[in-house]
Amino acid sequence: MSIEIGFFLIVVALGAGAFIGVAMRRKMDATQVSNAEKASAQIVEDAKKEADTIRKEAVIQGKDAVLEAKSEWEKEARELRREIQSQEKRLLQREEHLDRKTTQLDSREGDLSQREKALPQLEEQVRARQQEADQLVSQQTEVLERISGMTSEDAKNQLIATMESEAKHDGAKRIKQIEDEARETADKKAKEILALAIQRYAGDFVAEKAVSVVPLPSDEMKGRIIGREGRNIRAIEAATGIDLIIDDTPEAVIISGFNPVRREVARLTLERLVADGRIHPARIEEVVNKAAQEVDEAIREAGEQATFDVGVHGIHPEIIKLIGRLKYRTSYGQNVLQHSLEVAFLCGIMASELGINVKQAKRAGLLHDIGKAVDHEIEGSHAVIGADLARKHGEAPKIVHALAAHHEDEKPETILAVLVQAADALSGARPGARREMLETYVKRLQDLERIGTSVHGVTSCYAIQAGREIRVMVSSEDVSDAQSHIVARDIARKIEDEMTYPGQIKVNVIRETRATEYAK
Repeated sequence: MSIEIGFFLIVVALGAGAFIGVAMRRKMDATQVSNAEKASAQIVEDAKKEADTIRKEAVIQGKDAVLEAKSEWEKEARELRREIQSQEKRLLQREEHLDRKTTQLDSREGDLSQREKALPQLEEQVRARQQEADQLVSQQTEVLERISGMTSEDAKNQLIATMESEAKHDGAKRIKQIEDEARETADKKAKEILALAIQRYAGDFVAEKAVSVVPLPSDEMKGRIIGREGRNIRAIEAATGIDLIIDDTPEAVIISGFNPVRREVARLTLERLVADGRIHPARIEEVVNKAAQEVDEAIREAGEQATFDVGVHGIHPEIIKLIGRLKYRTSYGQNVLQHSLEVAFLCGIMASELGINVKQAKRAGLLHDIGKAVDHEIEGSHAVIGADLARKHGEAPKIVHALAAHHEDEKPETILAVLVQAADALSGARPGARREMLETYVKRLQDLERIGTSVHGVTSCYAIQAGREIRVMVSSEDVSDAQSHIVARDIARKIEDEMTYPGQIKVNVIRETRATEYAK
């Protein structure tokens, strides 16, 4: 009984629970539906509000676009109106200008018409005046002939003579002007002077400076130097590049060549071969190599000693070698290395007096003739060659210019260049610095004075500056100031045609008028 009651209570409880669950689920579903309806209503409301907002923004953007387009159109319209107004203004101005030109043309046409009408009358007046002028000229000619006692033909001849004199005077001026212009073309003139100087360089000057003499213990040594079938002498000439002259000169061999360094190598080689007695091709080659090394060392030491004596530093080693090679180079009997040292010291003295850089002046003076170390190998003036070498090895532009200008190959543009010119002239022209054969020297002076006095109008002529200049005195009555230029030119041409000489000769014509009276 109790089991049944318990079972019944359980069933009742389960039924009550199921009923309550159903009731609660229905209530919950109703609540969710209500909430969903509210949410959907809210979404719809929000969508309506957002749509209104978007529509309002679109309307505002459309209005802005319309306003912007209207503003742009108005701006373009204003610019178009301004351009049209400007074109209208220009057209009005052109129209006014054309109107003025038309008026001017009309006025000119009227003037031309009046002149055309007056032209025949003017021509008639001109013809009448021409006839009057011819009559007056004829009358004046007759009057002048009566007064002067000369016919028109005589007067014409006198006029021609006067014109010839004036033409000569003008010609002399023109010649001077042409010569001045020619000096400005320095490059062409320098090449011409260089070519002429090389052509006229006489053998008397070359022979003394291109040979060396090696004494021999006996004439028997000449045969050993020549060797069997001449093999020894050919080996010496091939190894040294120098010619050996073996002639009738007793106990002497002449070494001939234009390269002073090679000539020194050949001299040392020959002296050692003669002293040693062993002369054959293998021994010759060995001695030549040793002599060449010794000469190279002597050249380097001579260059270093020269730079030390002058007190200049930082010179390129190749330039030092070129300075040392000048030890074996002479010019008119003057050793070029000693000459360069003198020029350096003279430049330094003058630079210190003038208050400019002394070391730079000494450097330029020492290097000014380095081109002479290789001028037998390279074509051109030694001044230009030296300047090119100095530029190549890093010398300053002022130094390079001073080297190039010390013989007027370039126009001196600095004080340093003029200093080197002056020092070079002082060292070379001082008494005893240079020498030449006495007979040749005296003959050259005599020829200069003879050529100078052979020109008409010359009263006296003197050769000075060791034959580098002649001073010609002319008569002031026979030669005018303008004609003195012609006299100088004629003398210079005669010297060029009749003489051979090194370098150049200056012709200086002097004309003066002297008035003398005595008080008694």
